[in-house]
Amino acid sequence: MRQAHRIAIAGQGAGEVSGITSQNMGSLTRANAARSAAKGAAAPKTVTLKAQQLGDVSFAERLRYGFDKSMAAGPIALVGWLSLITLGVILISATVLALSGIGPDGGFNFLEAAWQALMRTMDAGTMGGDSGWPFRLLTLFITLMGILVFSALISIISAGLDSALEALRKGRSRVLETDHTIILNWSPSIFDIISELVVANESRKKARIVIMANRDKVEMEDEIADKVPDLRNTRIVCRSGDPTDLFDLSLVNAQTCRSIIVVSPEGAEDPDSQVIKTVLALTNDPKRREERYRIAAELRDARNAEVARIVGGDEVQLVLADDLISRIVVQSSRQAGLSAVYSELLDFDGCEIYTTELDDLVGLTYGEALMGYESSALIGLRYPDGRVRMNPPMDQVIAAGSRAIIIAEDDEAISRTTIPEGAVDVSAIRAPKALRRSAERILIIGWNRRGPLIALELSKYVKPGSVLTVAGDMPGFEQQVAGMTLGSKNLTVESRIVDTSHSASIEALDPLSYGSVMVLGYSDTMEAQSADTRTLITLLHLRKLSERLGEHISVVSEMIDIRNRELAEVTRADDFVVSNKLVSLMLAQASENEYLSAIFDDLLDEDGSEIYMRPIGDYVDLTGPVSFYTIVEAARQRGETAIGYRRRRESGEDDARNMGGVVVNPSKAEVLDYLPEDRVIVLAEG
Repeated sequence: MRQAHRIAIAGQGAGEVSGITSQNMGSLTRANAARSAAKGAAAPKTVTLKAQQLGDVSFAERLRYGFDKSMAAGPIALVGWLSLITLGVILISATVLALSGIGPDGGFNFLEAAWQALMRTMDAGTMGGDSGWPFRLLTLFITLMGILVFSALISIISAGLDSALEALRKGRSRVLETDHTIILNWSPSIFDIISELVVANESRKKARIVIMANRDKVEMEDEIADKVPDLRNTRIVCRSGDPTDLFDLSLVNAQTCRSIIVVSPEGAEDPDSQVIKTVLALTNDPKRREERYRIAAELRDARNAEVARIVGGDEVQLVLADDLISRIVVQSSRQAGLSAVYSELLDFDGCEIYTTELDDLVGLTYGEALMGYESSALIGLRYPDGRVRMNPPMDQVIAAGSRAIIIAEDDEAISRTTIPEGAVDVSAIRAPKALRRSAERILIIGWNRRGPLIALELSKYVKPGSVLTVAGDMPGFEQQVAGMTLGSKNLTVESRIVDTSHSASIEALDPLSYGSVMVLGYSDTMEAQSADTRTLITLLHLRKLSERLGEHISVVSEMIDIRNRELAEVTRADDFVVSNKLVSLMLAQASENEYLSAIFDDLLDEDGSEIYMRPIGDYVDLTGPVSFYTIVEAARQRGETAIGYRRRRESGEDDARNMGGVVVNPSKAEVLDYLPEDRVIVLAEG
């Protein structure tokens, strides 16, 4: 019944529609017909109006418009018009000469007349021997037209050359290099990166570094020439463009490159987003190569790392600049001189970290393999599943497919050796002592965006009851300190508003009551040089206070520009962490070693093994000389890996490689006398 009712309603609706259609069809048809008629009537009128409008255009205007369109084709069209004008002058002149017979000796035939006209068009001196005024006047006209045409042609050629040179100056041509290193974006760290790559490229033929940034090509080249004068066998190629744009990226020819470095762009409002977009453009380019890229990318904020890893996958190694610097500052504050160890490991000039497959290690324990290299230092393993572990357990058996992580002068220098008989003096090895740690007092003078990261790292290392005092005068400084997140409850943080450039204010902090002092630059609110200058003033006040009181103050300072480190040496601080330099070294090394980021993540993490500098007298007897084999064995018995030493240098004994007496990867057969203040550099847990 309901179904029938619905059908009836539907039928009624249809009838209504049908009724409306039948009733109004006539009127609708008439209306449509009227509209059609109106359109039909309007169409001829429109055509007539257009015809009238076009009819009002004069022939001269049409000619001028056609000429303007042809000029839009550029220099080629201009040369074409000049050629037509020259041809017209020659043909008209040749016709007049051939028909009038006004030339010498009764005139010329048409071909000879055309040749004479062409010569006078090209060379004004040709008419010097002409005779007869009618002939002279005609050739004068031809010569004047030739001067006009050729002067215009020279102008066009000059403008074309200027345009071509300007295009080259803009750096918009495609790079046709292969096996080159690409640097994308521009920042102050780029000069240190280039310097390191120049050293790494010494053994390569036709080494090339291609740089692309949103800057003028000539300005980039001039600045590089000023700050990196010695490029040795490396050639720099600069291009102007946006690294996030696919077309611009095609100019650097990433498909054939060796590696890519993406630096955090200088002056960008959100530099991390620019870096991530650049990595995205590289990895998702429809024209990209099938082989995986080797990309080293700099990020400032560790919170953006997850997105960057999603975008770049296993093709990208992330260098978290602020995180890296903060961790090294913290570790250096606890062990003065440690930044020199990291610099040595990251510097291409000297020892480097290599990962290599060594089949002859399979089946050995890590402890047995440690003693098998006389001129290299085994420091860890990369397992077949991709995990990296520095200083693994000494009894861990090395499995097939693992890669050895080794410090060496060169990858060709890595080779197994046998221990010389009597190289290890067992009687000189000392038993380990229990390490006792207590609560600490730490002072930070100055502030920047890395301050909260430094406090977070410190809280993971210190014992309960430790206190961190932060002194500074940056706007919003107290709110930032109060809102910091710490990794444990072992550390209490307090802030004090202090003018860090005033000696009395610094003395009021009582720096001697703290176990360590860190000086940070105001890099968030000042330019690099101004921030470093403020840091130098603070360090000088601390030095003056230390000398006046006759007490040593343990100071670690962060510097931004490597050029200011030499100036800072006069302040006698225990250690300097140069932010831009370390980030540059890390990026350059990561572009050459695809496992380096994971290696340093493990080294700088509070879990697992880290680098320590411990009294060498705790490991071996100092009454006589000992070999480094003996020191390695003493460390091995404690579950540690010895990789070098810091030895007090006599005046004039220091050299470029021994930064503050730090030597990484010494020959294990080397026999030396050590002093109680000397330190052994080890990888150890806690």
